[in-house]
Amino acid sequence: MDSARSPGKAAPRFFDQFRAFIRANNLSPRTEKTYCYWVRQFILFSGRAHPSKLGVSQVEAFLKHLAVARNVSVNTQRTALNALNFLFSRFMHKPLGDLTFDYARKPRRVPVVLSHAEAVRVIVHLDGVYKLMVSIMYGSGLRVSEVCGLRYKDIDFAMKII
Repeated sequence: MDSARSPGKAAPRFFDQFRAFIRANNLSPRTEKTYCYWVRQFILFSGRAHPSKLGVSQVEAFLKHLAVARNVSVNTQRTALNALNFLFSRFMHKPLGDLTFDYARKPRRVPVVLSHAEAVRVIVHLDGVYKLMVSIMYGSGLRVSEVCGLRYKDIDFAMKII
């Protein structure tokens, strides 16, 4: 039996050690959550193999999988790369070195905007407070939360401005 551990006490699990290391490096809780998510995804992608048994080729395959099969954005792919780089370089002391993979090429989506006639057709079918709220949003460009937060004193009826 290993003398470094007391009898009956299991060794800390991998993710417990990883979380403790992240906290010891003063990373934010949000970074901890993100890094743990991407490391878990990487482990699952690699057939649940322990990260100590994985290397550069598996990281490259995972990043390619994200771009091709999961169709993630380039920023999402970079976040996953940062998490894996932290895991290998800082936590496991096995730097990844130069990786060869293609960054995701997800086209930017152009938002769908209603024409003036379409917006008027929607507003005509509304009544009361909802009609007023949608009219204010359409006419001023305010967000739903901003319209919901409007108070009587925010409106200047004499000048007809918000």
